[in-house]
Amino acid sequence: MSARNFKVAAALLVIAAILVALWWSYRPGPVRLQGQVEAQQYLVSSKVPGRLGEVHVRRGDTVEAGAELFRIDSPELEAKLVQVDAIDRIAQSLVQALEGGTRDERVAATRSEWEKAQSARELAAKSWERVRALADEGLVSGQSRDETWTLYQVALRTEETAHEIHKLALAGARDEARDASHASQQATDSLREEVRNLLDDTRIKAHRGGVVSDVLLQPGELVPQGFPVVMLVDYRDAWALFNVREDLLSAFPEGRELTLQVPALKASVPFVVSHVSAMGDYATWRATAPGQDFDLRTFEVELRPREQVEGLRPGMSVVLDLAP
Repeated sequence: MSARNFKVAAALLVIAAILVALWWSYRPGPVRLQGQVEAQQYLVSSKVPGRLGEVHVRRGDTVEAGAELFRIDSPELEAKLVQVDAIDRIAQSLVQALEGGTRDERVAATRSEWEKAQSARELAAKSWERVRALADEGLVSGQSRDETWTLYQVALRTEETAHEIHKLALAGARDEARDASHASQQATDSLREEVRNLLDDTRIKAHRGGVVSDVLLQPGELVPQGFPVVMLVDYRDAWALFNVREDLLSAFPEGRELTLQVPALKASVPFVVSHVSAMGDYATWRATAPGQDFDLRTFEVELRPREQVEGLRPGMSVVLDLAP
């Protein structure tokens, strides 16, 4: 090869190297997105207001579903239960008395009063016959005759009344009274059950397992109805959350698997796109071309790990590099 040809080849190689270097320098690089790990949180509150009696957990404790977290003191509910118990005993006594029929002593007493009224009526009848006969003969005054007649009529009415009372005693309670007593007992039982359920609700248990992230109130403080006292985080229900511009959404079809970098764990973890928000949250300005600028909406994208990742905690950063 001549010296001239060698110089030409060397020049071509230098030019090619320069072109490759320029292409490598100006080629579009991967788009790096940074998100963070989120986890399901639960706010544990009480539907019964009162004063916080005890808190059985502290921050960082791991609890299982069904574990008791705290207790509410409610003297008003306890007093209400005592009142309901008293009413319940009265209602039960009334039902037992009605269902058991009228007591034998009452039946016997009404029979005795009826028999007394019969004897009094017989005596009044005899007295009336004698006085009337004497009055007819003019031996007694008309006033005595009228008084004896009145006493006889009173004895008749007294006997009739005693007889009716005795029949009612034998028949027992009426259906209306029996139905009313049963309804009263049912209402009392329902109220008692309601108060007991409310008392059971003063002992608050975890409906899901997790880690206690915060305790918002301390024993002795007043707890309004529905106010959260304990916050739980379920690390097992965690996902990665990214805010993605709309021009990059095509890289996140639901079901696609992507590998995310988790710097805190020094690991690459496979995640699957599980949800893309239906509406954009906010707009990010970007120059799409010289003289043509417009806002790009930003959408939330959730990715869930293919398998549970040990040590993955909410707040950790996750990084995704998208190829150009």
